[in-house]
Amino acid sequence: MTSQSATPSTEGATRAERLASLPLRHDLRGKSPYGAPQIDVPIALNTNENTHPVPQDVQDAIVAEVSRVVGTLNRYPDREFTQLRRELAEYLGHGLDQDNIWAANGSNEILQQLMQAFGGPGRRVLAFVPSYSMYPLLSAGTNTEFIPGVRAEDFTLSAESAAAQVREHRPSIVLLCSPNNPTGTALEDDVVDAVYRAGEESNTVVVVDEAYAEFSRFPERTALRLLEGRPRLVVSRTMSKAFALAGARIGYFAAAPEIADAVRLVRLPYHLSAVTQATALAALRHRTTLLADVADIRMQRDRIVDDLKRMELDPAESDSNFVFFGGGIDASALWQDLLDRGVLIRDVGIPGHLRVTAGTEEETTAFLDGVRAHLEDRSAAARDSETEQYPANR
Repeated sequence: MTSQSATPSTEGATRAERLASLPLRHDLRGKSPYGAPQIDVPIALNTNENTHPVPQDVQDAIVAEVSRVVGTLNRYPDREFTQLRRELAEYLGHGLDQDNIWAANGSNEILQQLMQAFGGPGRRVLAFVPSYSMYPLLSAGTNTEFIPGVRAEDFTLSAESAAAQVREHRPSIVLLCSPNNPTGTALEDDVVDAVYRAGEESNTVVVVDEAYAEFSRFPERTALRLLEGRPRLVVSRTMSKAFALAGARIGYFAAAPEIADAVRLVRLPYHLSAVTQATALAALRHRTTLLADVADIRMQRDRIVDDLKRMELDPAESDSNFVFFGGGIDASALWQDLLDRGVLIRDVGIPGHLRVTAGTEEETTAFLDGVRAHLEDRSAAARDSETEQYPANR
């Protein structure tokens, strides 16, 4: 007798149907993976990358450092990436040393490891939306309940409101994105302090996600200044943005040493490759050259804000390398019109708003020219429609 398989046949089924037939976790069913559009266009300003290429001397330094470790790739890398932690601490300053530092493959993995250590079934993570779209996905991936905290109508977050929501929900983790993505606005110290104090009773870990900190108008106002005496505070950073190393995937955090000890319990063995460590070290040792473009990016960001205001739109004052804007626009139409002109920006799913990365001077000019042309075309179309509806008396 031939046994009948309990698994339904998937012959002729769609890929989605085949996925649905797998024993996928119930809380992952129906969810979509993270994915910004990757469209081949002349000017891509949609993912907040540093659009300035890595300078040639830094490229050469990275190649030399990687070449130095190539002969040892048959062996596992330094599991504790001690030299990298030491030099990251030196870069950050604020009295930090290597014991305060942890690194991973991009700040997304940093956040994932923190959720693996402090989240999980029966626990909650609170973030104030709109914010970084990966937060709920990382929560789902670690089976941690995501609580979408609320902001004011203008997307700001006050210390009183944030603290009240922490006391209400008693989360295991609070994520504070500053500068916030997608709005680009930075938090004041009082918000971080109020959230931290509100989480004392629930022993809440507070993570300040500073992926864009180097672009801030006031970079000295980093939450790194608040770490002393706050053992549950974590400041997350990345080398993807200001260091122009999005393709290298290097993120890190600064916190009390015991936070790093907790993350060691969940990290994969030898998670940071020798090539990644070598790349990061070369970049850190040439940070003066790499970070020289930050001033130009800030200039283009401020230019975008000023020019959009002159066009009577409503951009947010940004402390990041991107600008979030609205102002009565048809977001979908403007996004498509810019794409047709070879400029890709980000539709973040907030009605009437879009987000654009500050690129090089030439890229920024192309974006601003495209917006201006779109608004002029719509204005002309509106005038023509009005003339047709109310023709002049003859």
